[in-house]
Amino acid sequence: MGRIVTLCTDFGGKDGYVGAIKGALLSIAPTATVVDITHAIPPQDVLHAAFVLRTATPFYPRDAIHVVVVDPTVGSERRAVGVETDRGTYVAPDNGVLTLVLESAMPKRAVSLVDAGYWRLGVASKTFHGRDIFAPVAGHLANGVPLEAMGQPVCDLVHLPQVGYRRVGGSQVEGHIVHVDVFGNLISDVPASALTERKARSVWIDDMGPFDIGRTYGDVAPGALLALIGSSGLLEVAVREGSAAERLRTGRGARVRIT
Repeated sequence: MGRIVTLCTDFGGKDGYVGAIKGALLSIAPTATVVDITHAIPPQDVLHAAFVLRTATPFYPRDAIHVVVVDPTVGSERRAVGVETDRGTYVAPDNGVLTLVLESAMPKRAVSLVDAGYWRLGVASKTFHGRDIFAPVAGHLANGVPLEAMGQPVCDLVHLPQVGYRRVGGSQVEGHIVHVDVFGNLISDVPASALTERKARSVWIDDMGPFDIGRTYGDVAPGALLALIGSSGLLEVAVREGSAAERLRTGRGARVRIT
């Protein structure tokens, strides 16, 4: 069994795009173990993909390779990059999709993947870099080619502007809702450490609240609202046995304030 290569895309399961990526990868690294994280990212939704990567990829072996193809600006001047971290190596468009990963994983090196010798047939379609650049590069990495051999070092990776929490004065932390999961939980970009440092008491979303901070959904009665640290290690607001997104009629981009 070869190295693990994961795939995260917005291609769905109806067309042959995922199959083409796997074929391009396995034709170079036939012993690689290919794992589908998801192909159900909403089309062109870079922030959704960033959250999925943040919550899924840390649980793979540290030598795993993670291929990300959520790429609304494919064919433009945006870079294709490889980023090696202490939790795995990522091959992705430089469009901010790695923002949340790089908040918790220590980057060791980042490379702009400009050496066409590691692309499929040395060329790339203007509309399918997943097949022609990302998958072949992942195949060569799985075969043991070092990342730094594939291009030029970069130190200015793109970050999503709507992501990131900040401390306000000595008593507040502000952040954003960055994801709404299948249960309707409103998940923020504020990590547990930010609450511990400030001895947080309550949470507001925009002008709604305050919501008490609990440990688990069972701390409140069915239908009640609460804030808690979810399985991702991030602050979220939930409704026990219900949807916080529907109850509060809000979602991604809402401002979170912890007092």
